[in-house]
Amino acid sequence: MPNGNTLHINFEKIPISIFDSADQASKSVAHEIAELIRQKQKEGKPAVLGLATGSSPKKVYVELIRLHKDEGLSFKNVISFNLDEYYPMPASAPQSYHWFMEENLFNHVDIPKNQYHVPDGTVPMESIKSFCKSYEASINEVGGLDFQLLGIGRNGHIGFNEPGSHVNSLTRLITLDFTTRSDAGQDFGGIANVPRKAITMGIKQIMQAKRVVLIAWGEHKSPIVRQAVEGPVAEHIPASYLQGHPNVHFVMDESCAAGLSRRKTPWLFDSVEWNNSMIKKAVTSLALSLEKSILMLTNEDYNENGLSELLARYGQAYDINIEVFNWVQHTITGWPGGKPNADDTHRPERAVPARKRVIIFSPHPDDDIISMGGTFQRLVDQGHDVHVAYQTSGNIAVADDEALRFIEYVRDFNAKFSMNNEAIEKMYFEANGFLEKKKKGEKDTEAVRMIKGLIRVSEAKNTCRFVGVPQEKMHFLNMPFYETGTVQKNPLGEGDFKVVTELIRKIKPHQIYAAGDLADPHGTHKVCLDAVIEALHRLKSESFMKDCWTWLYKGAWAEWDIDMIEMAVPMSPDQVISKRMGVFKHQSQKDGVVYQGNDAREFWQRAEDRNKATALIYNKLGLAEYAAMEAFVRLKL
Repeated sequence: MPNGNTLHINFEKIPISIFDSADQASKSVAHEIAELIRQKQKEGKPAVLGLATGSSPKKVYVELIRLHKDEGLSFKNVISFNLDEYYPMPASAPQSYHWFMEENLFNHVDIPKNQYHVPDGTVPMESIKSFCKSYEASINEVGGLDFQLLGIGRNGHIGFNEPGSHVNSLTRLITLDFTTRSDAGQDFGGIANVPRKAITMGIKQIMQAKRVVLIAWGEHKSPIVRQAVEGPVAEHIPASYLQGHPNVHFVMDESCAAGLSRRKTPWLFDSVEWNNSMIKKAVTSLALSLEKSILMLTNEDYNENGLSELLARYGQAYDINIEVFNWVQHTITGWPGGKPNADDTHRPERAVPARKRVIIFSPHPDDDIISMGGTFQRLVDQGHDVHVAYQTSGNIAVADDEALRFIEYVRDFNAKFSMNNEAIEKMYFEANGFLEKKKKGEKDTEAVRMIKGLIRVSEAKNTCRFVGVPQEKMHFLNMPFYETGTVQKNPLGEGDFKVVTELIRKIKPHQIYAAGDLADPHGTHKVCLDAVIEALHRLKSESFMKDCWTWLYKGAWAEWDIDMIEMAVPMSPDQVISKRMGVFKHQSQKDGVVYQGNDAREFWQRAEDRNKATALIYNKLGLAEYAAMEAFVRLKL
């Protein structure tokens, strides 16, 4: 694997490469595949590829297409076999992996149609065993797989080899794990529509591939990647079987690698630069692992846990403890916009100007209140000029029956008050007719999406009224990249950058809050952050930008590591309840939302649990006890 930061150290039982971004990593993998194809062409042999689907390999395929179009890479000698397919599933369905591969690769290169193979999701049940044997025989007839590309599920599956799969398992029909079906729910319009079974290539065939490369992006994959790379080989984590492969490589981006021991405790692997950030990371990690407050750490604690180098630098644990304790304490503030007429030397925000112009960027219409509702309320209550920019409509995350309920309300309202409106009546019958016949995963009509978008807008307005933001300071950007009507979004374009840039230029903020949640690098939060960052780059030469600070918050599922937090805003029990009431304004997102994921908790519960956990960590480190805390990291471009 060229480039990247490649090491093979004791904690890691599989060689890995870490790249700054999924884009860079994908290009590296694509170039390795291209090199194999070209080498086989020189030898007059076919290149037999095992290919994967899902969000992870998409950018690999984008680069392979570019290499074909721009650099003449031919796929005429390629024979490919895909890992899996849902069952039952016709090849023509948008959710099928056959359709995925044609849309994302095969239709854009010169591979002959009879040379790519995807398991048939329409095989009669009584013929599945013979089909699976035939599929394996076809691979073996061409000499086996030269290269197998893999992703990894959050439960550790490779292909659809779910937890419990045996190392010698063959191609077969398998029942899908709940986590797998949950993660696929967004492609099917909810977990209820996801097939319960799939045909998958077995572990044995994967392990026989001459070369295996597994790719993983995003911090949501970080825990399972760490287990697969550093933990024991176990049936409940099928990816861990790859520890026994003689030519395997894991490729990941920095956010995915964040959970590895080399990132969590780098001082155990090599000498590190003991700057303030690293010292804070080491000491807070030590305190939490030993279940001690910072001020209770001893010389022995440092020496016995790989931090003797740090101790030698300071001389005494007491001196290190005091300094780190103060750093952590100084992140806590009840004045997220800065405290007027106060010494701000050790505060996370500036005291001046006393009244700041603020933009809160909310990727979806509820991220503002879910992710930073307590801080949002504080900023308003403390007199700052707060604007909220809702970046997308969120219209695909509204249940069909919720949309019908609102249409019926308008129709019945007009009938009751004799406000006959033929357009509304027509919309009702069209939407009702479509939704009654809507197929699983089918794209909503434009009218239905508009209705669902209006539901989200009304809820966002309700939240702002609850917090105290007037309507003229609510901005619904409707960024173009989002408006596809499906989970699959368009790439960011000039229209997206322009709408964000113009809003920042118009308001000239002293503070910007944006979602820094990178749990899914292909998700809306990441795309919306990219748009904000691009806008900030475009505006960097303008004079108001000298006084503009950007703070990043996370979503309802994760929080910044304690050593990264630069501003922590505490909440009292009453403020926690108030935030909950604000989240409740988003009625369409309660009681079983469209994209619930595998977390059964409602969004207000996820947010409260996360905020309480942050406060508990501060308390464990020896700081004051609070009911909850919202945390932020300052973006430094």
